[in-house]
Amino acid sequence: MSKNLVIVESPSKTKPIEKYLGSDYKVVSSKGHVRDLSTKGKFGFGVDVDNDFKPDYVPMKGKSSVITSLKKDAKEAKHIYLATDPDREGEAISWHLYDVLKLKDEDYERVVFNEITEGAVKEAFKHSRKIDKDLVNSQETRRILDRIIGFRLSKLIQSKTDGSSAGRVQSVALKLIVDREREIEAFIPEEYWSIKGIFDNFDAELFNYNNEDLEIKSEEEVNDILSKLDDKFEVVNVDKKLKNKQSKYPFITSTLQQDASNKLNFNAKKTMQIAQKLYEGVELEDETVGLITYMRTDSTRLSDDFIKSTYAFIASKYGEDYIGYVKESKKKENVQDAHEGIRPTSINRTPESVKPYLSNDEYKLYRMIYYRALASLMKSAQTENTTIILDNNNYQFKTTGQIVVFDGYLRVYSDYEDTKDAILPDLKEKEVLTSNSIEHEQHFTKPPARYTEAKLIKEMEELGIGRPSTYATTMDILKKRNYAILEEKKFVPTSVGIEITDKLQQCFSHLINVEYTANMETDLDKIAEGNENWIKVLREFYDEFEPAVKNAFDAMPKKEAEQTGEDCPNCGHPLVIRKGKYGEFTACSNYPECKYIKTEPKDIVEVCDCPNCSSKIVEKKSKKGKIFYGCNNYPKCKTAYWDKPIGKNCPECNNMLTLKNNTIKCSNCDYTEETNE
Repeated sequence: MSKNLVIVESPSKTKPIEKYLGSDYKVVSSKGHVRDLSTKGKFGFGVDVDNDFKPDYVPMKGKSSVITSLKKDAKEAKHIYLATDPDREGEAISWHLYDVLKLKDEDYERVVFNEITEGAVKEAFKHSRKIDKDLVNSQETRRILDRIIGFRLSKLIQSKTDGSSAGRVQSVALKLIVDREREIEAFIPEEYWSIKGIFDNFDAELFNYNNEDLEIKSEEEVNDILSKLDDKFEVVNVDKKLKNKQSKYPFITSTLQQDASNKLNFNAKKTMQIAQKLYEGVELEDETVGLITYMRTDSTRLSDDFIKSTYAFIASKYGEDYIGYVKESKKKENVQDAHEGIRPTSINRTPESVKPYLSNDEYKLYRMIYYRALASLMKSAQTENTTIILDNNNYQFKTTGQIVVFDGYLRVYSDYEDTKDAILPDLKEKEVLTSNSIEHEQHFTKPPARYTEAKLIKEMEELGIGRPSTYATTMDILKKRNYAILEEKKFVPTSVGIEITDKLQQCFSHLINVEYTANMETDLDKIAEGNENWIKVLREFYDEFEPAVKNAFDAMPKKEAEQTGEDCPNCGHPLVIRKGKYGEFTACSNYPECKYIKTEPKDIVEVCDCPNCSSKIVEKKSKKGKIFYGCNNYPKCKTAYWDKPIGKNCPECNNMLTLKNNTIKCSNCDYTEETNE
């Protein structure tokens, strides 16, 4: 009997979802995207820029067999449900599946769920819909933009610098790092001094003279002030105020990555890998279930059901006094608000209860997500803040203290938020105190700090650069390309990163900047909402971008290749180091007139005698780096094997025997034998 077919992205989702839906459903995985742009056509874009940017899609490497299997399943299915992730990327994957499987509207439904739990999945199937083409258009526009910018700028960068790539978001993020480094280099420290009165239980710092702000710029000023002070301080004001300290919103992608960096020492890539596992499902004692909601989000909303159950949990465990209120969702510019903030799928699934089923890192991240969401719905903490002003011969000193009078959300979140009591003595106005000493210290203003991963992500979010799904990838690219390195967990641009930034700014300052990139994100949002035409956005971009690229190829000087100090044996021109598809190589600087390439001597690993000539079979590498075994007399002798030959002949057909995974096989017939070697 045919079944309903459900297609999800990740193989790890198939088992729990199939269990939730029952025997009438078969759940399979597309294993992510199945197609991407080809590299055909103008500049290898895989896009016909002269025909409304029509894309040319081809199966991704290794996905032909997946597509074949999905087609077979689809042909046998009673009905098809496309249940890929609940964002633009997931919508696009569903559309590609719809297209490649040649579905009709009556053949399928689109299903979206924000968490992988039985209740959420079953409810989602009650509210199926068709593919949102506006979301698909937005994702497709982003992909085409990134392909055009990436291909054209990368080609330019490779021909003019030591760099290997450039991109719409990565180049702006790199510019932030380089700009910050230049701020630091240009910074001139300024001297200033502080003066403190030291008492038994507290210190008080000088901040005013005759109730006006005071800045001390030199040691002469310090000595002048000290000459006018004595050890008697009069209390002139004691101000006590009750203040409410609010909990933070639930995590969104950027704040999760920031806190995981600051509090757990996870980089952005690691954070997202762990979060993906927690979302897709964890095998507990009696069920496999997703522990958190979808982790790529810029919304802080929480579902009504989660709020209701969390209020009940708070009342039961901590008391009615700890129940807070729902914070108004942060709705900033460029926020998609497509689904909820990141939260546990069940408030009753405490970190302690699932700890035995998680790795140490999974537990740490889940615990932080859980208590952040719980704390967001708890009552504000209340502190009593005290400010005491002391006077010494018309010089005013200040000290502050704080005590927590109601812990509120800190009852569960104190591990992640530092709120310590700073208790001051109970002083009265006009009371006179005697200081133990008066101390002074020289300081210098400090330059702005370099970006950590967390701070760079925060900056990108605030500036509207990139999206939740791009932050971790951008951080990873900057490090992999060696455009910036981490020193003491802070980004420092390399000489290559600085060179690329400067070259791009020479010709693309109107395109590679914060404002343009943020505006492009706004346009992508408008496309997703159906309020902007995607072809129009691409045309306006391309008509400005391509002339700038052509100008850059002409105007930007080509970087001189590094000379090796040797001369070409064929024509006498200097030999230089060049970059190729498989890395650096040494060649003649007189190319293309002279095509000499220096071949470096390699260690030859001889395996056995060649059975077809008097030479040796040696270990070689294919163009893709895969090891094979071939005759050293190539091309005269073309004997070659993928498995390692052992120099013995097959007892049945007399051809060469080879060894793989402790099994000896004939290179020609079906003969095999086991070995312990």
